Amino acid sequence: MHRNDAQLINELNNRAWDLTDQCQSLELEMKINTFEDASGARVQDFGVGRTGTLSGGISLAMICLADLADVQILNPQSQLLPLPQVQVSTDHPLVACIGSQYAGWPFSHGKYNSMCSGPARMARGKEDLLTEYDLEVSTERVVGILESNEYPTPEAIRLFAEECRVEPVNVTLCIAPTASIPGTLQVVARSIETTMHKLHELKFDLRSIHSAVGTAPLPPIAKDDLTALGWTNDSILYGAQSHLWVTADDEWIEEIGPQIPSNSSSDFGIPFIEIFQRYERDFYKIDKMLFSPASVVINNIKSGKTFKFGEIRDDILKSSFGIV
Repeated sequence: MHRNDAQLINELNNRAWDLTDQCQSLELEMKINTFEDASGARVQDFGVGRTGTLSGGISLAMICLADLADVQILNPQSQLLPLPQVQVSTDHPLVACIGSQYAGWPFSHGKYNSMCSGPARMARGKEDLLTEYDLEVSTERVVGILESNEYPTPEAIRLFAEECRVEPVNVTLCIAPTASIPGTLQVVARSIETTMHKLHELKFDLRSIHSAVGTAPLPPIAKDDLTALGWTNDSILYGAQSHLWVTADDEWIEEIGPQIPSNSSSDFGIPFIEIFQRYERDFYKIDKMLFSPASVVINNIKSGKTFKFGEIRDDILKSSFGIV
């Protein structure tokens, strides 16, 4: 890990906290509801029970990334698929995407269940991926992002604070259901993160990735969270492309490259919701090789060579999203 990244990991929760402060100051424009829970924690609701906003979605994605990446909405790149693109770029992919953005904490208390993203995970620790890359920290305040259409109970938030070794008053939780603009956008902004997680599965040293840019189409906002789950996954699996600048051996890239994109999985080729139903809605039964972007471009700084693997499948996306 670069020395600057080692310094940054201690600042991630503060960086994310500053962004939540900015969102609170702009909550009328972003249509965000900010309030203090009975536990004493701050809750920022980006879209529970409503559509939410694009500006809220961009901000939520940047909070997930602890303000170590730029998130933009670009014009459509394909006439076949006339949807805007969500672009993410970062010079700190390991810290931003693995240390903060990755949804590595299945948080639950009683009947409340949600996947947690954000730099609060680093304060909690307890994830092998964080331990492997020295991404665990002690901090005075934490920020977590919960993908949910319900607020956690005060008791759940107290547990969250305890797990992160802080007081509830020093917790900010950002919440958005998948079937909202912010919820959909922050999921689709994971083109780089999914690439890095796949590379980790393939035993690639993530510290060798210097910079990254990822794009993925922003799907329609679904009428329910289950449909949104399918569409956001399809956006990554069939429409995302990541560009990585790495230092590695060309032979290693050529060997693992074909295994990086989603088409390396036998489940590739049909909408995700059909795959999900086939495996009885159990993520852990689905082939792990599927969870990656459609296409990956790797620029090897060591040799100057560029490699491309995988393919964008706008036809599958058009069918999945019901675009006529």
